[in-house]
Amino acid sequence: MSTDTAKIDTGTDELLCAVRDGVAVITLNRPDARNSLSDKLSPALRRMIRHCADDSAIGAVLITGAGTAFCSGGDVKGMGDNSSKKAMGFDERVADLREREKLLTGALVGLRKPTIAALPGAAAGAGLAIALACDIRVAAQSAFLIAGYARVGLSGDYGIAWLLTRLVGTSRARELMFFNERIDAQRAEALGLVNRVVPDAGLQTTAFEMARTLAAGPRVALAYMKDNLDQAITGDFTAALDQEADRLVRAAATADHKEAVRAFVEKRKPNFTGS
Repeated sequence: MSTDTAKIDTGTDELLCAVRDGVAVITLNRPDARNSLSDKLSPALRRMIRHCADDSAIGAVLITGAGTAFCSGGDVKGMGDNSSKKAMGFDERVADLREREKLLTGALVGLRKPTIAALPGAAAGAGLAIALACDIRVAAQSAFLIAGYARVGLSGDYGIAWLLTRLVGTSRARELMFFNERIDAQRAEALGLVNRVVPDAGLQTTAFEMARTLAAGPRVALAYMKDNLDQAITGDFTAALDQEADRLVRAAATADHKEAVRAFVEKRKPNFTGS
């Protein structure tokens, strides 16, 4: 794969995106506001998730934050003064939020490419939901996670309850939501909220190397793995067996599988092409 870096125009300086070695690195870029979501950043992030899904040159996605935070969630200061939302009726506001959720964390969960969240600091509220919607989370030692909703009198959005429950179970998810406890990186790893904790200085390198490994992997097989793993949450065992068999036979017909077999016989590293 090429080692050249291609910058993608996100439409705003509040979100950066560059593709290198098959990895799309998306950076939330409002460090002075702890990368809180805004009317510019959020739509740009939705567009980039869609772009990553459609671009065959991208094999994995890495989402991170500039400065010392991942994403502190919604802009609390602006919550009470959003004139466009005030002008909407109840049904309009519900429909609007549903659409925004589906195109952000909904699209991220649905993305059939491996996704990694690199957390340099706080992941709170909707920012936590974005991190949890990724397949893998790597946290700096100084990072922390917090639900955040109880503090501002809100019940949660962007799938936070669904995502938390599936990662840590219903009892722990209720505790995290109700008590709004700040969870440091080490405890987050113990709870299963993050996969790996690394020194702050090594976060971006570690996360990128993980993403690059996935981008260089057998992309069709990885997409089928995501299908199987998603079905494990919602389907029964017999249905899972049936679908696994279907997907494995399809994966066995790919060029990447044939290359992997040749590489095994020849005792070398496979060169996957994503086909």
